[in-house]
Amino acid sequence: MILVDSLSRCYGDFTAVDQVSFEIGKGEIVGLLGHNGAGKTTIMKMLTGYLEPDAGVISIDGLDIRKQAEQVKSRIGYLPENLPLYPEMLVTSYLEYVAGLRGLHGATRWQAVREAIDKTDLQDKSLQPISTLSRGYRQRVGVAQAILHNPRVLILDEPTNGLDPTQTMHMRKLIRDSAKHATVILSTHIMQEVDAVCDRVIILRNGRLAVDESLSTKGQGKVIMLETDAELEALKTVVDDPSEIKDIVQKEKHNDTYLYALQLAVHAEPRQAAAAVTQMLVDAGHSVHAIYPYKRDLESLFREVNAGEGYIDVA
Repeated sequence: MILVDSLSRCYGDFTAVDQVSFEIGKGEIVGLLGHNGAGKTTIMKMLTGYLEPDAGVISIDGLDIRKQAEQVKSRIGYLPENLPLYPEMLVTSYLEYVAGLRGLHGATRWQAVREAIDKTDLQDKSLQPISTLSRGYRQRVGVAQAILHNPRVLILDEPTNGLDPTQTMHMRKLIRDSAKHATVILSTHIMQEVDAVCDRVIILRNGRLAVDESLSTKGQGKVIMLETDAELEALKTVVDDPSEIKDIVQKEKHNDTYLYALQLAVHAEPRQAAAAVTQMLVDAGHSVHAIYPYKRDLESLFREVNAGEGYIDVA
């Protein structure tokens, strides 16, 4: 559905996006994460055709955005972080205006506006000026304009910004429902939102792709925790297979026992590695008090990525 290959964009001497590649399938909900300045907004603007890449290829629904820009744009719904609203207009009038820009006319336009209002729960505010709405309701109007033409790709930048807990739950449902007929890219600083609705996460660091991982496997980190009576140097002597164990970090000391984090090689299987380490320590005369795969949540993964290569985040 979406193919991005070797995408790059510079602003003068600053490289905002550097050789980023990924693919997103139909119906996927993908979280796009990264610190401010990581390149998220630049990538979203290039995906929507607002910015041209300096290098690389963007294909959406089999169409090249450079050669078939108008056709691509007609398939995309976009909610930017800064809402594209006209405060003096009524909610309904604004949505009718946007529908017209999308090429919807007559009964089709009216139907699209009604459906967008229903989906975003704006019925009670539909005849009010946008300037009188709270931040949360303005956010809903922004989402309504993004979905009213039933786009095949929906790109949402901070969609729950300003929403109360009830509105946030409604927005999550709307995103899941949209994925039944559209591919969704969700950019946010709120990790809980990604955990709640996304199938997959893409994390950018300094303009580069750092992580592209399914959320169903993100907790299966390549780290195992070990509590043993072996001191660090003794442990390194016993566990001396660099093809399986890349690094050992001592985390804590409790009386006569030590807690370690063992960074596994990419190909290593955590449960098998834990069994092998246990056997090696026992054979060497050491005791093993606990050994288990380290389960990281999304926030831990994000911190790990942004702390730099080789960092073992088990705080």
